Amino acid sequence: MRIQVTRTGGFAGIERHAEVDTRGRPDAQEWHALATRAVEGARTTPPVGVPDGFGYRITVDGRTVYAADPRLTEEQRQLISRVLKEGV
Repeated sequence: MRIQVTRTGGFAGIERHAEVDTRGRPDAQEWHALATRAVEGARTTPPVGVPDGFGYRITVDGRTVYAADPRLTEEQRQLISRVLKEGV
């Protein structure tokens, strides 16, 4: 499973992108479960965010959804954080 996160906006307006490929990872099942929950029922169009807030594009195996602060689900928050921390 390939998971991509792009974060845009914020005070400085700097875009950040990271990607995780779960193939061969010992924690792949954990990633799959989290990614599935994070995109379930998520928006397919970018939502209106708050001033200086972050907007996110999450792509899981070619399926893209959008989210924005402060209205992230807990699963989206966890997935975004992990991908931006552990991804390349």
